[in-house]
Amino acid sequence: MDAWIIDTIGMMGTLLVVLAYYLLQLERTDPKGLAYNVINLLGAVLLLISLCFHFNLASFVIEIFWIAASLIGLWKYLRRQGAARQSTS
Repeated sequence: MDAWIIDTIGMMGTLLVVLAYYLLQLERTDPKGLAYNVINLLGAVLLLISLCFHFNLASFVIEIFWIAASLIGLWKYLRRQGAARQSTS
């Protein structure tokens, strides 16, 4: 794969992670919400893909933890949604 494609994937990931953080700081997104966790997850996955080509152990490890945190956030979000549906039934 061309280096510029790998770099573009990595930069897109970086932009998504930074975007999620800025939206959180500007109070435009909820840290428990779907959008925040999906943006973080997608950004971390894109960064992880780029790291498979330009490996850096420290960055690889932090992205694994970032993915795990995003998946936990999504799982908790889905649990809350399921509980909310059951309470209205």
